[in-house]
Amino acid sequence: MAELPLVVMTTLPNAAIAEVIAQTLVTEHLVACAQILPSMTSIYIWQGKLCNDSEHLLLLKTMPEQFPAIANRLKELHPYTEPEILAIPATAVSTGYHQWLCGAIAPAG
Repeated sequence: MAELPLVVMTTLPNAAIAEVIAQTLVTEHLVACAQILPSMTSIYIWQGKLCNDSEHLLLLKTMPEQFPAIANRLKELHPYTEPEILAIPATAVSTGYHQWLCGAIAPAG
């Protein structure tokens, strides 16, 4: 098996925006799969202020070479000034899923 996939995470203020971004990234073949997790509470400091917001987590399955393009698209599409764009490498993946994932995304370039 070649390179292992990444799971890219971002948070969004509501499910509707998350769905638009997910559909865009999948139809552009930057990610093979996007999952929108239900509402959660995020507590963080932004510009010196403690924030407590309801957000949705978007998980994106892709390959490492796609990360720069995904990060750029998220910055274009995301409503936040500085969106969370965090990639976590997979340490293992089933052969069949890996083959499907690689076939579902476009080569970088």
